[in-house]
Amino acid sequence: MKPRKFRHELKYYLNTADYLIIKNRLSAIAGPDEHTDANGSYRIRSLYFETPDDKALLEKLYGVNEREKFRIRYYNNDTSFIHLEKKTKINNLTNKIAASVTKDECEKLIAGDTEWMRESKNGLLLELYAKMKYELLRPKTLVDYMREPFVYRPGNVRVTFDTKISTGVNSTDMFNAKTPMIKTHGEPVIIMEVKYDNYLPEIIRSMVQVQNRRVTAFSKYAVARVFG
Repeated sequence: MKPRKFRHELKYYLNTADYLIIKNRLSAIAGPDEHTDANGSYRIRSLYFETPDDKALLEKLYGVNEREKFRIRYYNNDTSFIHLEKKTKINNLTNKIAASVTKDECEKLIAGDTEWMRESKNGLLLELYAKMKYELLRPKTLVDYMREPFVYRPGNVRVTFDTKISTGVNSTDMFNAKTPMIKTHGEPVIIMEVKYDNYLPEIIRSMVQVQNRRVTAFSKYAVARVFG
């Protein structure tokens, strides 16, 4: 079994001026990834899982050093490419593992049908099966947002700008384009995430620095849960 690979992940709140300055800097040396549209961005829809006693939410709010979240995610309304993901965080380092799932399998999960995972040869699906059975983990919260990524190969760096964050209140109907969604913030919010492996190249470090902006512990899932 391969050891889990953890990455650094830094998050910042930005205003529009900050965003434009940093984007202009990054555009000179970093490029978009292969999933972006003509505008250099893509839409992400995620469905997060939670236990009846809100284990994932409370661990986040209390700042537990080692915690995990499960979610289903797809991009740009394309249901031919869907991932089940488990994100683990230990002392500000993150690890993400994923498994491909079909729309039909996701719909079974949302409906509470877990038995199809029981015979799976994929370790992540088996882990989710066990936790849905014994911890009563269930689909809980929808989160939508737009992401604009920049990739810098040295250090395996990704800098992303997330905007238009919204949530579906008390809905897990992730494949319905007409599912009612509400914005999580009254004012426009831009979240910059900086992800890298062992080191952050100095050229990127200098580009993403903005006065009076400190690292934040922002969580889209936790913000969405304010609404239900």
